[in-house]
Amino acid sequence: MPRPHGGIFDAPGEVPERTADPAVRKANLRHVAALFRPHRRRLGAVLGLIAVSSALGIVSPFLLKSLLDTAFPQRDATLISLLAGGMIAISVLTSALGVVQTLLSTQVGQRVMHGLRTAVYRHLQRMSLAFFTRTRSGEVQSRIQNDIGGVQQVVTSTATSIVSNGTTVIATVIALFLLDWRLAAFSLGLLPLFIVLTRRVGKQRKAIATRRQTTMADMSTLVQESLSVSGILLGKTMGRSAGLADRFDGESSRLAELEVSSSMAGRWVMSTIQMTFAVMPAAVYWFGGLAFANGWAVISIGTLVAFTTLQTRLFFPIAQLLNVHVDVQTSMALFDRVFEYLDLPVDIEERPGAHELPRERLRGEVAFDDVWFRYGNDWTLQGVSLVVPAGTRTAVVGETGSGKTTLGYLVARLYEPERGRVTLDGIDVADLTFASLADAVGVVSQETYLLHASVRENLRFAKPDASDAEVEAAAEAARIHHVIAALPEGYDTIVGERGYRFSGGEKQRIAIARTILRNPPILVLDEATSSLDTETERAVQEALDRLSEGRTTIAIAHRLSTVRDADEIVVLDRGAIVERGRHDELIDLGGRYAALVARDADDAPAFAV
Repeated sequence: MPRPHGGIFDAPGEVPERTADPAVRKANLRHVAALFRPHRRRLGAVLGLIAVSSALGIVSPFLLKSLLDTAFPQRDATLISLLAGGMIAISVLTSALGVVQTLLSTQVGQRVMHGLRTAVYRHLQRMSLAFFTRTRSGEVQSRIQNDIGGVQQVVTSTATSIVSNGTTVIATVIALFLLDWRLAAFSLGLLPLFIVLTRRVGKQRKAIATRRQTTMADMSTLVQESLSVSGILLGKTMGRSAGLADRFDGESSRLAELEVSSSMAGRWVMSTIQMTFAVMPAAVYWFGGLAFANGWAVISIGTLVAFTTLQTRLFFPIAQLLNVHVDVQTSMALFDRVFEYLDLPVDIEERPGAHELPRERLRGEVAFDDVWFRYGNDWTLQGVSLVVPAGTRTAVVGETGSGKTTLGYLVARLYEPERGRVTLDGIDVADLTFASLADAVGVVSQETYLLHASVRENLRFAKPDASDAEVEAAAEAARIHHVIAALPEGYDTIVGERGYRFSGGEKQRIAIARTILRNPPILVLDEATSSLDTETERAVQEALDRLSEGRTTIAIAHRLSTVRDADEIVVLDRGAIVERGRHDELIDLGGRYAALVARDADDAPAFAV
């Protein structure tokens, strides 16, 4: 699971090394292989081109050997022309095949990247609300942007690079032994040592990459939270602007140090390997020259030149493979973080064979049957049993933390009860499709969220095919049309980051208009008028009252104006129903509700939700 993390004023925490388990690593490797499985045909074509290119590549040195050992000594102009022409033709054909290979491999890589990004986004869309309440949004964004972006090079080119260079190495080694087995054994003797050293470098860079991505996630969170409108306002009013800048400075400095460490990890080892590869042709000439000078064996000039040509062709792909191994090790740290999200269990899923509940057949009765729910160890709701008859209005009141909002969110299945069930017309909401449940239940939350888009786009988010007349009618019903129409750009006005172009009451009315446009049969109003002044609240409440006619409404109540006229008032205390009835009945009872009303009359905050 993603690590819990504090807010923008907290220091970053440590991330446990999830992939220390070999079983997890094997599972992630299977994940990577599965990404390429839908593209088998294109990959097959790429592999075919690679095989042809590798085979053609080892032919040129043999043509060169014949040119030096046969054609030149014999002064055979025809043979010289044929051999030189063959070398030219091979170069042209290899280059053309390389272009096609690059095109196909890039197409495969980008489709894999698209599939990976989409898979992570779709999986996160399936996660319950509880996941996002305990996970930093900056962390989520970092996984999608930084981590997936970090593996792009490996996905788009490294896979084919491994095959291409590997095929070239195998073909070239065979050709080297065919030319002269003694020179081949001499020049390849240090290769096993280089492989061992490279594996160590890869492990070092993988560990650094894990820390680097964690730091980038911390920076993403810091930037998102501290440079949003709310973050800037909080930082300035709390006098923490300088502290936030220092925090960013520290994170950026840590990232810079990690980038340097990543670049320098094993640099001396890799430089030594590259130096060895560079001097090996001279060593071969020395070895062959000594053999020729001392009469150990006759190695022709053509053989030596062809061998060093092949050797040069061999060392580059070997160096590439060694570097690729390091890159793959580094990228596996990123893949681990991505697949950590893909492997997160979805705690609220649509059940197989879930029912569609057409709106025309929905009466709208909501029932809670012995519902128990908790976020941690303590119960938030305890044995709640309640029936909200179709077409009635039920208000839920109580102290802060008594479980009122949770009760409303259970209807929309944003959470799922640990025991008991919630039903619509006698059907468990867990047995309904997500689409039909979202169509049946509309939620107006106390935390109004508007997209950074126009007013019209924000309203049409609820109903993309709504006409302009429907949009304006919904705004009129929410008593916000006159405000929008008075703006220079009207409904095309950009609302700004989180709707900061509008006041709190105006944002709340836009949110209410959005729900009105959806026209759901069941309404959950979570303090829907909490941000409105008294006069505006009265106007919006009238609109909500009209909207509620003939609909089932559960109102999480904050002010008495939303409670007095309810068909039933339910009082929650520590997650349990302690009183229920109409306003006058509960006042006469003189219990918990009457005490809340008395406090509200004295302007005390105890009646807050």
